Amino acid sequence: MNTALFEYLLRLGDDRLVLGHRLSEWCGHGPILEEDIATSNIALDLLGHGTMFLKLAGQVEGKGRDEDALAYWRDEGQFRNVQLAELPRGDFGFTILRQFLFDAWSLHHLEALSRSAHPELAGIAAKAHKETRYHLRHSSEWVLRLGDGTAESHRRIQDSLEELWPWTGELSYHDAVDRELQAKAIVPDLEPLKAPWHLMVADVLTRATLTIPSGPPRMTGGRRGRHTEHLGHLLAEMQIVARSHP
Repeated sequence: MNTALFEYLLRLGDDRLVLGHRLSEWCGHGPILEEDIATSNIALDLLGHGTMFLKLAGQVEGKGRDEDALAYWRDEGQFRNVQLAELPRGDFGFTILRQFLFDAWSLHHLEALSRSAHPELAGIAAKAHKETRYHLRHSSEWVLRLGDGTAESHRRIQDSLEELWPWTGELSYHDAVDRELQAKAIVPDLEPLKAPWHLMVADVLTRATLTIPSGPPRMTGGRRGRHTEHLGHLLAEMQIVARSHP
């Protein structure tokens, strides 16, 4: 088993599995019918991307675990998603802003991954990248609408930005896992992706009349299996049926 590749694929899959679950919590609760449908479809896309990455992770691991086993039979400390993805859904502005921040990063990351020397990983990344372009267009349009909307919508999404911004630092977290795979041209260096991500995010936030917080992103831990209290509650809900009726 390529331990580093398995770990990296868990990161990719877990981000999307957990965030997709958070987004699915809006099903039946969207602000308008069309948005209820759109949000549910994006959640399905994220779960589909997570499924593909976790399926490949199981194959790389070589221990007979498929994507379902990895999703439903791992405990909290074995998940490798960024903590940003597991935060409670909050109001619609919080959800859409988190989605935008993740989409912008994912667009750049997946594009780079589509050039991977690993054919299966490159193929999955290329497919997911196409759908992420739609996700980003959707989330960015809502950020503009809410930020440059009413005084109430502006205040609430600015408050969400203040809360979410510190958690974005983990998106570019890299360690020995990344370095080992970079040496084999399997994954990209994440450091060069930070500038175009920030430029894209800053452009949308400025046009939305929002102010980027001055404090630097600082919160990490999820990539190493350290999570907030919220992930445990999410997994208990997500895994209950599989564990109760295996």
